Order: sequence, then C-alpha cells, then structure tokens
Amino acid sequence: MPLREKLKQKAHQLKAETFALYLAARHPDTPWYAKLLVAAIVAYAFSPIDLIPDFIPIIGYLDDLVLIPIGIALAIKLVPPPVLAECRARAQQVMANGKPVSRVAGAVIVMIWLALAAWCVVWAYEVFIPTLPAMPNPAGNISDINPGPRHPRLTT
Repeated sequence: MPLREKLKQKAHQLKAETFALYLAARHPDTPWYAKLLVAAIVAYAFSPIDLIPDFIPIIGYLDDLVLIPIGIALAIKLVPPPVLAECRARAQQVMANGKPVSRVAGAVIVMIWLALAAWCVVWAYEVFIPTLPAMPNPAGNISDINPGPRHPRLTT
C-alpha cells in the first residue's frame, strides 16, 4: 500500500476516534474530569484555529501531529472502556451513514471568526488611524475663571 493511502487511512481512523471521543464526552457514564478533558481535546481537534498557525513552516503542523494524538491517547485512558466501546460503535455507524453535521458547532466557529475579524478591524483602526490631538483651551484652565460674587438668595 502506498504511503499516501496509509496516511489517508490513518487520518480517517483519527477522525473516527475523535468523533467517538466526542460521543464519550456526552455519555452519562463518563466521569466529569474525563468529560472536561475530552471536550477540550475534541474542540481543539475540530477547530480551525490552531495553537501554532499552520502557515509557520514545520512547527505549524507540530500541534496537529503531536498535541492532538497525545491528547487523544490521554482521553482514551480516562474514558471507561465499556463507554468507549459503545461510542466507537456509534461513531462507526454514523460515519458509515455519512459525515456528521453539527450546525451549532459551525455557527460557533463562524461567530469566533467574525469576532476575531471585528477585533482585527478595531485594532487596525486604532493603530493606523491617528487620533487628533486635544485642542488647547484658549481661556486657560476653567478653574482660573472667577465667577464673581454669588447671589445672596442662592447661597444658604
């Protein structure tokens, strides 16, 4: 089997395992600490936002090649074996019927990207658009102005 086919097969297995872990995070028999770790790992694996951006040569793919498999291995150890076996079977069944689609997850990712884009626009505006300097007060300091005597009926 050529190397490319082996890599495709491994990638498919990794996706199936990640989806099984997603199902395990929602399973009622999974301990709470395992749910937290599994949810974080699955969210990071499915997220298009990486810890190290992929456009950085060599180290950009290290998080995908090192961090995700280590996290998945740790998550597999935390999930009880019967729960993991059940979730793997459900994941294989769902993957055989077609790829799972989550509109909520897609909407969350789109919202994250929109918030990130808005933040970049605000940052660029603050950096590249100079602010006008404060205009000096020609009358001087406002406390230097003498209001004159006060009206006797207004003071008590």
